[in-house]
Amino acid sequence: MPQARIALTMPRLGLYGGAEGFGWRLAEALAAQGHAVDFLCGRAEGAPPAGVTPVALGRPPLGRALKNLWFAQAVERRLKREGYDVVIGLGRTWTQDILRVGGGPQTVFNRLTEAAYGAGPGRLWKRLRRAVSPSSAVISWLEARQFDAPESRHQRVVCVSDLVRDWLLEAHPALDPARVDVVYNRPDLTRFAPLAPGQRAELRAGQGLGDGDVVVCTAGTNFALKGVGTLIRALTLLPPHFRLAVAGGRGPERWLALARELGVEGRVRFAGKVADMRSFYGAADVFALPTYYDACSNAVLEALACGLPSISSSRNGSAVFVPQRHVLADPADAEGLARLIQDAAAEKDRPAFIWPDDRPCGLQPYLDMVRDLLVQKGVTA
Repeated sequence: MPQARIALTMPRLGLYGGAEGFGWRLAEALAAQGHAVDFLCGRAEGAPPAGVTPVALGRPPLGRALKNLWFAQAVERRLKREGYDVVIGLGRTWTQDILRVGGGPQTVFNRLTEAAYGAGPGRLWKRLRRAVSPSSAVISWLEARQFDAPESRHQRVVCVSDLVRDWLLEAHPALDPARVDVVYNRPDLTRFAPLAPGQRAELRAGQGLGDGDVVVCTAGTNFALKGVGTLIRALTLLPPHFRLAVAGGRGPERWLALARELGVEGRVRFAGKVADMRSFYGAADVFALPTYYDACSNAVLEALACGLPSISSSRNGSAVFVPQRHVLADPADAEGLARLIQDAAAEKDRPAFIWPDDRPCGLQPYLDMVRDLLVQKGVTA
């Protein structure tokens, strides 16, 4: 394979976060093939992947809107100066050969997530804030330049799910569907796998769980958008031996207050940032993510790989891997979610999750795209 100078662009180089983890692994895989890989970022957290050079461009403390714009322009300046053979964009930048779209368009996001903030004044206030937000305006402008500008037509666009592709084509009807591909995320199946029965029993005993306890787990950073409120309301409709464990996020006080108000605080545990997610999934009985918006939730895929019956909403790109009987149509439907949880917990026959071979996924399609680009550009070793 021809060796080349390759740049990946993303505001943060790190392992925490689904998009960040993907960028890290892709950079590592390209470097392992012998390419000279620069990772253009606002900041780098921890040691970089082997063979990858972090190029920290900075992100001055100017507010989210100006940070996004400043970073895109800083990347543009660097790319013009360096002349890389292949550029892979993993964020809101506008010059790249391959653009990975890890989230949907701003307009679709705003429309689908309004309901996460309740009805009445709360929702109206959120709508108003978004309407006057400089950050929303800048993101919309960056998206228009990414997908609608004449100079963007040479780039290959890769969405992380068919759902994101649908959202993208809805928001940008001038975009040629023929140059929009789909490559799904894929968890590390050597890392995420069912625990041995003895390990599971030990973990549950350490958490004070009895054999009769049913643990429903979920994971995410934005509790409102991930449907944690719906999960807590569903818990009130489930028998007392059902419990809820939540990984990730910050500031669970609002949600603990809701659990307290509804009388289930003692059945809810917020675990914070969890380093060993395999054990977190392994101690549970059901995974549920009634998300209002998710491009392609890695948590659903990880939970499936760990052997958990998994529930998600129809607004999650990775719900295509979940049995249709486990898909929740309305993320706010606590009664429907409670029924799905009970049905999933009662299932006795749980075949091992086998990754489908009919959907492009993981890193290999991107490595193949880079190889093909190098051949097209005549880059030789």
